[in-house]
Amino acid sequence: MTSFGFGRELVEHAEGAYLTLRDGRRVLDLTGGVGVLNHGHNHPRIVAARQRFAERRRMEVHKTYFSPYLAALGHNLAQLLPDDLSMSFLPNSGAEAVEGAVKLAFKYHGGRRGTILRADCGFHGKLLGSGGLTGQPHFDFPTIPGIVPFAYGDLDSVRSAIDRHPDDVYALIVEPFSASTIQWCDEGFLRGVRELCDRHDIVLIFDEIYTGWGKTGSLFYFMRYPGLVPDVLTTSKSFGGGKSSISAFVAREPVFRKAYDNLTDALLQSTSTTYYGMGEECVTAIEAINVAVEDDYPARARELERVLEPALTRLGKEYPDAVGRVAGAGALWGVQIDGGPKLLDLVSRLAPGGVARDPRFKAKLVTCAVVNALYRDHDIFTYYTLNGLNPLVIGPSLITDPADAQRAVDALGEVLAQGLNRLVTRFVAQKVGSLW
Repeated sequence: MTSFGFGRELVEHAEGAYLTLRDGRRVLDLTGGVGVLNHGHNHPRIVAARQRFAERRRMEVHKTYFSPYLAALGHNLAQLLPDDLSMSFLPNSGAEAVEGAVKLAFKYHGGRRGTILRADCGFHGKLLGSGGLTGQPHFDFPTIPGIVPFAYGDLDSVRSAIDRHPDDVYALIVEPFSASTIQWCDEGFLRGVRELCDRHDIVLIFDEIYTGWGKTGSLFYFMRYPGLVPDVLTTSKSFGGGKSSISAFVAREPVFRKAYDNLTDALLQSTSTTYYGMGEECVTAIEAINVAVEDDYPARARELERVLEPALTRLGKEYPDAVGRVAGAGALWGVQIDGGPKLLDLVSRLAPGGVARDPRFKAKLVTCAVVNALYRDHDIFTYYTLNGLNPLVIGPSLITDPADAQRAVDALGEVLAQGLNRLVTRFVAQKVGSLW
């Protein structure tokens, strides 16, 4: 929490795309809540929906009464998603949605298959099961058996993995757009995976926990390709409007019915968990969806893209020694910060403990220095991903004014103009000074 000098400052209040700190500073938040805040901070319609629920003393929890809120939310999801992607389950977090989707796929095959495929760069959560499905290096916790990786976006790699486990693959999970590495699958790969899963009766799971509800310029990333439908879709983060801890996995009706549509198995899924379908959480998600659809959040993301894509590309050409890859879609962009003082190579070899073992130490420190300068000098809050090549992320909320996005890119240009050596020296000096 104190990596950038943050953690010692308090937010007095937050509204829209801005944070106001206790000292009066007004900070432009371009993190988008790491996917949670498509609606920005404290969207008035979402706040009002939660207030109405509380003021009217609506019933919150009781599984044996019909919940109009859960029913309405499930209905609305079915209306918005393509084909027969219509059977919704509503746990609390993205990782739970992933594990519920995998559990559904395993049950679909009656436990007769034991292999699940996941991408080498995938990020699906940090629980025991979802952590094993996450392709980034991490501590080796026990996890579900039978996890086999494939190369992200490489159809031959998927085909090879299936061939190595004939008639044993029950599911394939993939992020059509990888928010943690800022890369994506092309249409040919996604349609090819769909065809392979159809041929081998494999349940295809698209994880759009981060990228749902307009972030990349379409309601969900996969929906830019007509006729492409997964067997299960996961969503969370901005699904709760920045106010509700709620997620969903939505299954095609035949998949659901084969797995759970009988009295013996009906409660094996998460419908019987304590906090499933909480009334206020469902009300919040209903209103969050209403806002995203009525205010056309995909169009807002495309409007931000029209600012961010050319401006960030220009920075990459202007500072080729500092900026590597620039990539993204809609309101989700990554800037690879490359270079930095050669002294850092020596520091990374001599530094003790985990730092010395981290092959990405130099890139992380240099990117931290850029994030720090944006925050300290320009009151702009960004972050870098902890996965992949750790790009600096520009991921504004979808209520962000395009002029603010342009201001942020201009500020990034001013920061890079100082030179990475100077930025890192200043950042390290601040960190050392904070210890005394």
